[in-house]
This record gives sequence, structure tokens and C-alpha cells, in this order.
Amino acid sequence: MDPHPLYYFTFKPFLYQCIFLFIVITLCHYTVSDDSKFQACEPKTCGKNLTIKYPFWISGEQQSYCGYPNFEITCNGQKPILNISYEDYIIKDIFYENSSLRLANSIAFEESCPTPLSNLTLNRTPFNFISGKKDFFFWYNCSQNPPAGAAYPVGCAGDENSRNFSFAGFYEKTFMNYSCESLVKVPLNVENGTNLLENYTEILKMGLVLNWIAHSCSNCEASGGRCGFDNNEFVCFCRDKTHHKTCRDGSTLNLPLKIGIGFGSVFLGMGLMGIACLFYLRRKKQKDATSSYVSRSVYSKSSSMADPEKGDDFLGVQIFTYNELEKATNNFDSDKQLGDGGFGTVYYGKLEDGRSVAVKRLYESNYKRLEQFMNEVEILARLRHQNLVSLYGCTSRHSRELLLVYDYLPNGTVADHLHGPRAKPGALPWPTRLKIAKETASALTYLHASEIIHRDVKTNNILLDNNFCVKVADFGLSRLFPTDVTHISTAPQGTPGYVDPEYHQCYQLTNKSDVFSFGVVLIELISSKPAVDITRRRHEINLSNMAINKIQNKALHELVDPTLGFDTDYKVRKMINAVAELAFQCLQGEKDLRPFMADLLETLRGIISDGYDQQKAEEMDIPSDDIGLLQSGSLAVSPDSVTVRWSSTRTTPNTSS
Repeated sequence: MDPHPLYYFTFKPFLYQCIFLFIVITLCHYTVSDDSKFQACEPKTCGKNLTIKYPFWISGEQQSYCGYPNFEITCNGQKPILNISYEDYIIKDIFYENSSLRLANSIAFEESCPTPLSNLTLNRTPFNFISGKKDFFFWYNCSQNPPAGAAYPVGCAGDENSRNFSFAGFYEKTFMNYSCESLVKVPLNVENGTNLLENYTEILKMGLVLNWIAHSCSNCEASGGRCGFDNNEFVCFCRDKTHHKTCRDGSTLNLPLKIGIGFGSVFLGMGLMGIACLFYLRRKKQKDATSSYVSRSVYSKSSSMADPEKGDDFLGVQIFTYNELEKATNNFDSDKQLGDGGFGTVYYGKLEDGRSVAVKRLYESNYKRLEQFMNEVEILARLRHQNLVSLYGCTSRHSRELLLVYDYLPNGTVADHLHGPRAKPGALPWPTRLKIAKETASALTYLHASEIIHRDVKTNNILLDNNFCVKVADFGLSRLFPTDVTHISTAPQGTPGYVDPEYHQCYQLTNKSDVFSFGVVLIELISSKPAVDITRRRHEINLSNMAINKIQNKALHELVDPTLGFDTDYKVRKMINAVAELAFQCLQGEKDLRPFMADLLETLRGIISDGYDQQKAEEMDIPSDDIGLLQSGSLAVSPDSVTVRWSSTRTTPNTSS
């Protein structure tokens, strides 16, 4: 039977229009499309014509995806500043061809009598010393002065009242028998004849040369692209779009060739679509292998490949063998178990070199992305902050199990000290708790600036060293696992009592989800109560609900730990009121009403430094009625008072503590 006559006037023209539109879109994609990130990552200059490009990026002038997080440069008064191990260094020159740079401690340029106070360490950084390094020593507060000409005097560091002396020089052994209060080593790459200089400040200005480790940009640049680091992986930004390695689609080709490629891609794409449909129909008839067999298959495939991470070190992260860690944990003895969470079980281990470590044994049911494992470890290794747990190393992806090795902290978790086995009345005073809050906020601010959501902020993941300094754990681990797993014990879905209610409703995880969890942590610090307690009354089982009700009903005193001095110390009461207000803001059901972590950190610093006064309350846009209540020592807030949607221009991490 012949088609209906209208078929030729309706269906065929429509088909031709679709094909024509498909061709036009494809050609436009290959000719006129322009990637905004390619433009944003154009090299900049800072200082005396110093070119700044990948892996470096200038804060405030370029986007963070134009380079790696640890290569952020601040162009301060035409001086390119790079922060390494929490010290500022002025970059004197960058040698991109051999991945090295010369830099000097900024104090040598900013102070007339510079006195370095700490040794430079490159552990957990992407930088390495080059050969030819020479140590320049600073001896402070010594019992006697060196012989004339043996060292440079550092008069501004001496203690004249006790007649102590400070000096600097290259030869450590000459003064080994001197009784000095402290010794600081400053690594330098100096020129011949440096010892003859009369001013040691000029020696410091010579600086040192470091190599850096980052993905090579040569292939991307050769293809006409610009390198970057986006979504936690190396990328090549091209004029037409973003690629993973190079501008493979010929973004630098001439127009006729692009058009040819465009037409070719149209017909090739249509053919591939047909083949894909046939394969899909055939595959649909077959049973899917179980996830465990898929995992084993991926594992076998990766095991047959060459292992680029073999050796003792991978981008600063040590590679351990499974047997080595099995021995360190006494065959993963249950008596050595430190904790059990959503990602795996943590064991105490002692390496053969005597180091105490925490070994995280990842759940096997989560091994759905084995080939991404080493890439994610690289990301974790590049996240360095004084309040984040240090990643020592891991097993190779070829290991029989995936194990992560962390710094071991013997003082337990914040949860242990608040309501766990280490909890003792009065043992964790309010200043210490406020310091814990600030340092946790500092770590989370850094993570959010690095575009990483923690996903499981809780007092069990906030570790403490012997000085009660915070080390946040499990950051970034959620990136290792899929987001669509629902089982709470094996998926990074958060912990009951800490989970953002909007995330439960909409399944949209944002950095404001971490803010909600942090609000629960603040209430724990105020109350010493656990986030969930089924022995409490039904509407108070969740600490967040309990806190909101107490605050709204002007009964904060019923929530506060009585050992903190809330009823007897006016300054403590005032600070607790301020922190409770912050927690209330964090616990808002709508994420846009919650503050950003950077704003929380700034406010906590203000509370610590000079109390909570009316000016700081106004900076937070708290309604005037609430300001008066805060000053009077009481706190009364309600959802009606929280009308300001928090916004922030802060995009870079603040690593100061």
C-alpha cells in the first residue's frame, strides 16, 4: 500500500529539516563555539613581566580552575606571592621549561632585620628541593657571641636584658657547643662568594630554587590549548570546548578542514547511532553481571596494565604493600580497631620504621571505580591544611585491597571528649571548644574553596592531637564512591542527626549541606550532648530539633553544659549566645538562609578575638532586636528573624588558623 499523499509533504520535509539542523549545529560546534574557560585562563603578568600560567594562577585575576590549588599566587603590590607551608615567599623567577622556580622568604624584603622562626618543610607539598641546596643557620638567644667574622650578628633577635646573643651563618659545626635557645635552618641556593657579603639579609634575598610536580602541559599547549585543573582532574581548555588531554578535535585547524570534519562527523555519528541501537537491543537480552563480578573484572583489567605508580612514592604519597600494612595492624586485629564509618574500618598500625599510623580499610562493596583510585588519592594528597588529617600513603590499585594510611592522632575525637569514653566534667573548657569550632570551620572553608564537599561532618570525624588542635578526617573520600548508593553503612550519605534535611528531600548535595552538619557540631560543643539520643523525648532525639526549640523558647540555658560557666561568667555567656546564634543560622531548613563557611569562620574569629559586639552583629545582618538580646546575655531568635539570604564573595581558602 502506498503512503498517504500527505506523507511526502509533511514527513519528508520534516526529516530534511532535522538533518539540516543537525548539520548546522555540528558545523557551528566546530567553527564558532568558544570555551569561556579558555579565555579565562589566558596567561597574566605580575611583577617585572613575570608570566603567570598553569600550573600557577593569580587569585582575584584568574579562576581557580586555571591551575592547581597549591599553586595559587597573590599579586601583592606587583610582587608575586606564593604560600608554602603557611609561609609567604616572593617569586623571583619561574622556569616553565624545567618545572622550577626561584623564590625567597618575603620577610627578607619586608623587614630590615629578618628573623626566620621556623624550618621550611616541603612534606605534603608538590615542591622539591633541587641539588646544590645549602643551609643557612640562625642561632637565637645564645649564651655567648661567636668570634668576630665567624657569623653575621642578628641584633634585633637578641635579649639584651639577659645578655643573650643571636647570629646567623653557614657553618653549623662551628657552633655546636654553643648553648642556644633555638636553631632554625633556612635552605638557600646561593652563588659563589656569598660568604663575603656584609649583610645577611642580602643572602636571604637570593632565595632557593624548587622543582614542582604537576601534569605536563606541553601536549595541550602544542595543540593550541591552555591547561587547567577542573573538577579535580587535569584538563585542556580549547577554543571550542574542554578536553581531558589535548585539543583533539582540531580546534586549531583551518575552517575548510573543520567543515570537512563536521560533515564527516554527521554521517559517522548517524552510523554509530544505528550500530549502538543494535548493540543495545542485543545486550538488553543478556543478564547483567552482578556488581561484585563487575568489580572483579575491572580489578583484573587494571592488574594486567602497566602500573605507573609502582615504586616507593607517587606524587609525594608513599605506596605501601598490602602485606606491609597487614603486618602493621597485626592482621587487622579487631583489638586495634579505632573506628567504623561509612567508608570503611580504621585500624591502629605501627610501621617497621616506628611510625604510628591509622589504616583505613575501604569497604569492598564500594570498589566501583578502581581505575579512578590513584587519581583520587592524588587529589587527597594535594589537599593540605593544618587542620586536615595528613595522608601518608596508600596501597597500589593492584593491591588485593584498597587501603589508605593516615597520620595517627592519639587524643581521640571531639565526640570522645564531649560525650564519649574520654568525657570528664570540666575537662574541655569553653575556650578549647571555641578553638575547636574555629579550626573545624577553617578546614571546611579550605575544602569548599577547593570545590570539595565533605559530606560527613560530625564530631567523630574531628580528631584532636595532644594540644587539642583539630584534624578533620574523611574529607574528599566521598569522591571515591558513587552517589546513588543508599545503604547508610556503605555509602557516603551522611550520619543520622547531621544530614541536611533539604538533601533528604531534594537529593541535591551542596556545600550548604556541610554547613548544616557544622551547625550540629556547634550545638554539641555548647551542650556536650550527642547528635542523636533515643533516650531523649521523641521530639528531642535529634539534637538539631532540640536546639531549635530551646533557642526559640528562650531556654538556651537548659541546653548548655553547666560546667562551661554559662550562669557565672558573663563573657562566656555572651560568647555562647553568639555561637548559638551561628548554629541556629546553620540549622535553617532552607539552604539559602544558611551562611557560607567562610563567613562562619570570620565570625568565629571575631568572637574569639574581641567578643561579640554590636558592630559584628550588624556585619552579620542580624536584626537589631536580636543584637540587643545578645548584648543583654539572652538569646531569642525565630525563623521570622532569619530573613537575610547569606552571600559571600570569598572564593579562596584562608589557611591561617
